[in-house]
Amino acid sequence: MIKVSAEEAVNHIQSGMRVVVQGSAATPLVLTRALGARASQLKNVEIVSLTTLGDMDLLDDRYPDSFYINALFVSSNTREAVNDDRGDYVPVFLSEISSLFYRGLLPVDAVLIHCSPPDEHGYCSLGVSVDIIKSAINASRIVIAQINPAMPRTHGDGFIHIRQIDFLVEVNQALPEVSYSKEMTPVDLQIARHCASVIEDGSTLQMGIGCVPDAVLHELRNHKDLGIHTEMFSDGVIDLLESGVINNRFKKKHRQKVVSTFAIGSRRLYDYIDNNPMFAFLESDYVNDAYVISKNPKVCAINSAIEIDLTGQVCADSIGFIQYSGVGGQMDFIRGASLSEGGKPIIAMASTTHKGESKITPFLRNGAGVVTTRAHVHYVITEYGVTNLFGKNLLQRAYALIDIAHPDHRENLEKEAFRRFGHRR
Repeated sequence: MIKVSAEEAVNHIQSGMRVVVQGSAATPLVLTRALGARASQLKNVEIVSLTTLGDMDLLDDRYPDSFYINALFVSSNTREAVNDDRGDYVPVFLSEISSLFYRGLLPVDAVLIHCSPPDEHGYCSLGVSVDIIKSAINASRIVIAQINPAMPRTHGDGFIHIRQIDFLVEVNQALPEVSYSKEMTPVDLQIARHCASVIEDGSTLQMGIGCVPDAVLHELRNHKDLGIHTEMFSDGVIDLLESGVINNRFKKKHRQKVVSTFAIGSRRLYDYIDNNPMFAFLESDYVNDAYVISKNPKVCAINSAIEIDLTGQVCADSIGFIQYSGVGGQMDFIRGASLSEGGKPIIAMASTTHKGESKITPFLRNGAGVVTTRAHVHYVITEYGVTNLFGKNLLQRAYALIDIAHPDHRENLEKEAFRRFGHRR
């Protein structure tokens, strides 16, 4: 380990290298900023990332030949680059990303990480983001770390010894904060009430990113004995943990612990998980393994969609040809929940877009990607109700989805269903 400045550390990144960048609230912004400042000296540096937060200066379009983003999940700060000549997207389940590194399908030259200072034994913590970065570290030739006392020390798989770090940069800055509760709408809350109505006491929960998942947690205040096994969580779990609604007592895997791969939220959340043995931050290839998920009881996996067609095909990662996000862990948990005893895989979404267009559509848009197949979809929830497509034929699915579509669009959807299925109803 050599202690250097950020500028000195990134001097070890050379043209043609593949560099994996840690994500979520652990995005190493000091290092990425320093690397971006070297743009004029570099060519064809491939940046591999999941969800990242903050300004990604290295993707400035003034240097289109310096960096190329090869995204395993697309976030707002990489979306523009992914959809032009400066990047692309790798469709892959979150549970399988680590195998890309270990099997040499994506050989790693360097990783940029963000971790806590070492403890008395020399171990740093990857803090709020373990997910795929641990496997990238193990596969990488060069490890460059920014060490930050603001990074919480989390229990689980996220410890790396100081000897594993080649170049260390000391920083002291607050982590990025995100608050979903401030953005909740009446539609989000109504969707959350419907979700809560199908979640039983003793369930194990997985929820994705956004306002609806936090709204669902808000609606679970009168439930009992809930558990958490999820790829990510935010502030919404804190009040339920403190009230005892979430106690993880009936989970089969990691009983009495909240299991996750990363967390995004407020400073309150980061302080809450700091050195808290209630939380286990584990690697994605384990947490998102459908077999592991299915061993927990009554797994309720709540995920979102950009659109769903009348047969139940879910597009959750693109808007037509525009790559918006990624496959992520949706299919991992939808499948895991369906295999769980009493499990409920749930797609929860508003019935319309912000422009008033129906998100329940006769056909997916041209270019749209199917993230969750119609054979995997069970529960679909909008602000207008709940339907379960499991066991229904194509015609029955169409009218079940029309029943929870926005009233302004039901007539047109019925015409399209009639055009496709005729008098079979």
